[in-house]
Amino acid sequence: MHKTSDINVVETKALPSPAHLLAELPKTEAQAAFITRARQEIHRIIFTDDKRFLLVVGPCSIHDTTAGRDYAKRLAVLAAEVSDRVMIVMRVYFEKPRTTVGWKGLIMDPRLDGSNDIAAGLSLARTFLREVLDLGLPTATELLDPITPQYIADLICWSAIGARTTESQTHRQMASGLSMPLGFKNGTDGGLTVAVNAIKAAGQPQTFLGVNLEGQAAAIVTRGNPNCHVVLRGGAKGPNYSAAHIAETETVLHKAGLIKAILVDASHDNSAKKPELQPDVIRDLITQMSAGNTSIIGAMVESNLGAGNQPFPQPLEKLKYGVSITDGCIDWATTEKMVRDLHAALAPRFA
Repeated sequence: MHKTSDINVVETKALPSPAHLLAELPKTEAQAAFITRARQEIHRIIFTDDKRFLLVVGPCSIHDTTAGRDYAKRLAVLAAEVSDRVMIVMRVYFEKPRTTVGWKGLIMDPRLDGSNDIAAGLSLARTFLREVLDLGLPTATELLDPITPQYIADLICWSAIGARTTESQTHRQMASGLSMPLGFKNGTDGGLTVAVNAIKAAGQPQTFLGVNLEGQAAAIVTRGNPNCHVVLRGGAKGPNYSAAHIAETETVLHKAGLIKAILVDASHDNSAKKPELQPDVIRDLITQMSAGNTSIIGAMVESNLGAGNQPFPQPLEKLKYGVSITDGCIDWATTEKMVRDLHAALAPRFA
């Protein structure tokens, strides 16, 4: 008989079930309570009159957990300093979408050597998330593979669906069952329609194929996630965070019957993929808020210990400490100044 399946599959490696990993690396009662509080606070910033600014900031991706912990410790101190006006959530990104090929993130290739030990990657990701939470920092990530949430979503306070996957039915269905607030980014062309449709779809009950905590194929039935909002990240035509773009987004959201809550990604096309321009985006948002805008709820910023990024792959011993191997970032000194300037500029909102 002719073979008709697995023709291009070289190997199939069994992974530990989500239940096994959650039992091996459980969250503590204190972590669970903190995650619940953080999600509630983020919800209030998005949907109520909480005037704090939601700032999702951190490395483009975590590739070195030692440097990641160093960054997290610094960020925790800064977050406590500005917490009365700015709610800081750390980017803890373990999965990276690739246009063609490239390193796909710590979960997929934790050793950065092409060995693709996903089991080790999942364990490392879960361990790192627990360490960040223990510092008193809420966690944020982009969920890319639809199976990943079963392994780490209980440790995530806010999540994003990226521009490449906002239009994906699979990701909209996945989002409908997630337990945290979630932002859908506009499409890579800059269009808002895919994000609006995604928010609507994720807010509705869905039934789809997935895996349960025992790792078995299952029909997942959800009630819908009511905590979804739009993220503006620019597009092929350029940035989309100006006052005119924000006003257009407000109109689109209102016509769609959605709350006018807008988070701006200062990276990607909103900074012309020049990381050093991200603070300029934040300053523009501050100007808009000072002029009375109330729909801007926060921003995303790619930040690391060192500025820019570095080529990868290359020998690991040649990698610069605390410098991104994916998108470029602003350095720590720039991050500190940006956050403190933001905090000072928000003072009139709380007078």
